[in-house]
Amino acid sequence: TSLDPLKWRIENAALEKNNEQQYYLPDEVEVRDGLLILHSRERQRDRRPYTSGMVETRDRFARTYGRFEIRAKLPWGQGIWPAHWMLPASGLWPPEIDIMELIGHEPHRVHMSNHWGDWPQHAWNTGHFDGPRFDQDFHTFAVEWRPGLLEWYIDGELRFRSEAGVPAEPFYLILNTRVGG
Repeated sequence: TSLDPLKWRIENAALEKNNEQQYYLPDEVEVRDGLLILHSRERQRDRRPYTSGMVETRDRFARTYGRFEIRAKLPWGQGIWPAHWMLPASGLWPPEIDIMELIGHEPHRVHMSNHWGDWPQHAWNTGHFDGPRFDQDFHTFAVEWRPGLLEWYIDGELRFRSEAGVPAEPFYLILNTRVGG
């Protein structure tokens, strides 16, 4: 019926990343009928033309290795960018593990990535999966993270793997929908 505040933070900020145009507001995060819903709307806030929802486990839950899985029905549309991803608890970037990203004008294509190295010369390895329209039904997106190996699954099927730049430090989870950028 609600998010556990001991595990999840609801963002309230205009983050400066990727030229995004949304302001993350707590009222864009809803739990209804056992489902977490992240809304995105055309609504002015702090010189940003859109608002959206973001939840994360920063400072509440982090883990090195394991299976991270999210079942979701994804939004779509020009400028919409839903993502389930992970960042290091240390606060440094890179590395980054993207469990799933969808660029809204391609509702049938999911991107799965691993970022590593030193900014600004960082490296990444990205896989793509073209499947059904991910806005039509719920799908399960997962990454299995082991020493030296990342494997991404969609609906239980292995879709991408990477052995390059695999991190070995605690990461936390982020679920959000970006707008623009």
